Formats: sequence, structure tokens, C-alpha cells
Amino acid sequence: MPGERLDAEWVRSWREQADTALTKLTQSFLSTHGFPPGHNAVTPATDDSHQATDALVDRAPIPSDLTTLYRVISGASLPDVDNGYFIHSPAKVAEHFREYGPAPMDDESVALVFASDGGGHLFAIGDSGQVRKSTTASWCDDFEVVASSLREFLEQLGGRIANHP
Repeated sequence: MPGERLDAEWVRSWREQADTALTKLTQSFLSTHGFPPGHNAVTPATDDSHQATDALVDRAPIPSDLTTLYRVISGASLPDVDNGYFIHSPAKVAEHFREYGPAPMDDESVALVFASDGGGHLFAIGDSGQVRKSTTASWCDDFEVVASSLREFLEQLGGRIANHP
């Protein structure tokens, strides 16, 4: 059963909460870890990222939740949250789709890789709306469900940001 769908206002609120949590994380990072944090940010959408989203929609059957996400943010770089999380820009998703094709999932007509972690594992979303993570750092291996929806994935990521030591 698919999870709750995204709306732009919810994504804006999520981004604001993530920004607040990232400020706290970076302020205490040096004293907690003994070295300075990297650049951690959830980047707002721009005219360029909107154009890239439109081009991606023209190229591939992109899930509506991913389109909604990219109307509000253009990506995220969170190298200091757990082992790192990265929501790829729509231009990067299109580039990967051209180069590698869809993620291999038998029960999805098309699944797009839209994010990764610091260990090279990939996150993909298909027409079911479920978010899946590759079992290895490869485009060719299995993908396992990690969230019933993109919203649930973002909620999980927001919790990791907020609860990071």
C-alpha cells in the first residue's frame, strides 16, 4: 500500500525543519567529533533546477512525488549525517538515467535513482511510490524497500538529521 503523497507545502516545511536541525548539527559537530563538518545543506529549487526537472519529466516517466520534491528543492548534500546522504539534482538523475537506464526492479515499470548514501548505496523510486535502497553499491543488484513513499523517506532522513549526535 503506497504511503502518503507529497505536497509542496509539506516539502517546504520539511526543508525548514531540516535546515534548523542542520544548524544545530554543524554548531556542535567540531566539539563532538573533533573535526569540522563538511558542507551540509538542503538546496532550494532554482529556475535551472525547474528546467532540469521539466527535461527529466520529458525523458522518463518520473513519479509525481519526485516532481513535487524537485519543485521545492534541487537536492541535498548531507555528508555528516550518519555515513552521508545525498539527494541528487534533477539534472544528475537525468544524466544517470541516460547513462545507466532505470534501476532494475521487476515490479516497477520504471524506477529512477534519485539519491545515494556515503557508502555508495543507491535510492530509487518507481511508479508504486516506494523508495528502495540497493543492497550493494551497484546499479545491478537488488533493491530493498526502505520506505513506503518519498514522504516517509524524507521523514526518516529528517529524523536522522535531528537525532545525529
